Amino acid sequence: MTNEPFTLIRPQAGGVPILHDSPHSGRIYPDDFNSALPLELLRRAEDAYVDQLLEDVPASGATLLHAHFPRAYIDANRSSLDVHPRILADRPDVALAPGEKSELRIGLIREIVTPGLEIYDRKLAWAEVESRIERYWRPYRTALTNELHRLRDQHGRVLHIQWHSMKSVGNAATPDGPGNRRLDMVLGDRHGRSCSRAVRDLVDGLLRQRGYRAALNEPYAGGAVLGELADVEGGIECLQVEINRALYLDEIRVEKTAGFAELKAHISSLTNALAEEIKRNRPS
Repeated sequence: MTNEPFTLIRPQAGGVPILHDSPHSGRIYPDDFNSALPLELLRRAEDAYVDQLLEDVPASGATLLHAHFPRAYIDANRSSLDVHPRILADRPDVALAPGEKSELRIGLIREIVTPGLEIYDRKLAWAEVESRIERYWRPYRTALTNELHRLRDQHGRVLHIQWHSMKSVGNAATPDGPGNRRLDMVLGDRHGRSCSRAVRDLVDGLLRQRGYRAALNEPYAGGAVLGELADVEGGIECLQVEINRALYLDEIRVEKTAGFAELKAHISSLTNALAEEIKRNRPS
């Protein structure tokens, strides 16, 4: 078992300015979690095996970053201040900024797996939250930021693709509400603010060529991290891709289905095609 909070893999040679990351597929559960739920229920919060779907990314010339820690423990895709005071046993020494996700009980420190599945039967000390931030959240976010800036500085521009998986049907804690059945994929560009339309349309076209139907920004437009990192004019474009778990996962058992191999092959093909397109359009 690794103690590192993430894996960062750069291509061996001939790199392209693309960074793929998976912040929610971690499945190494820290000993100090002390959750009220058994592991088999906690795991339903994972974007399970998305890191394995992306294993071939470095062979395309792109860089891959993925978290080892689970989002149920601390969410690398939230602001470090997106914590609701109701979960704390004491007063923090910083000014918290709970947002919409915390109101839905899925902020930096997630309270539920899904509505009705409570992660804790206790309140957390702020020191406990702060320790998670410093040991897991901050190293991941620092690695993501530094790698994006390194690639942008080296190539002039960089494309960041952040990969997630989503429940096949919405619930009370999701933006689309309970019972809504999702398409194969959702592309999120924060309503045109985090990447160019050309990039978004390129990825959408590559998905459609492989038989997938993709929605745009509904129900997921891209998390806080995209808003913080994206700088289209400054050469950093960010796009979020949500994969419907029904394509590859038994959502109750959190086990791969027969669809996993085909989906992985399609994602590998897509990331290769994307890298080739970026190479062709790279300024000389």
